Amino acid sequence: RISLMESGGGSVQTGGSLTLACEVVGYTGSSDCVAWFRQTPGKEREGVAAIYIGTDSTYYADSVKGRFIISQDKPNLTVILKMNNLQPDDSATYYCATREHVIAGPFAEYHYWGQGTQVTVSS
Repeated sequence: RISLMESGGGSVQTGGSLTLACEVVGYTGSSDCVAWFRQTPGKEREGVAAIYIGTDSTYYADSVKGRFIISQDKPNLTVILKMNNLQPDDSATYYCATREHVIAGPFAEYHYWGQGTQVTVSS
């Protein structure tokens, strides 16, 4: 069974940087994509960044393009989200997710989720 272990997060001032890591445990080769989502109370969950495991293709929400970088360490299947120039609107609980191979967009149809890690950006 696949499980995801997130680490990183914390508090930072505006303009600062944080790095999140997601270890995919129990990976069997059936997942095609790993993504980071974020959510704040009262708002819908938002896809932030995604990476396709086989091709290294990456996708980003418009709100984070140019500031966030997603990458993967394939032997361990650990996915890193480097977040730069953080703004107060980036404050949220960040979730890592993966899925069985599906024909879907980079932020759709996720089956496995981490517990979430909090990111707080103060002005």
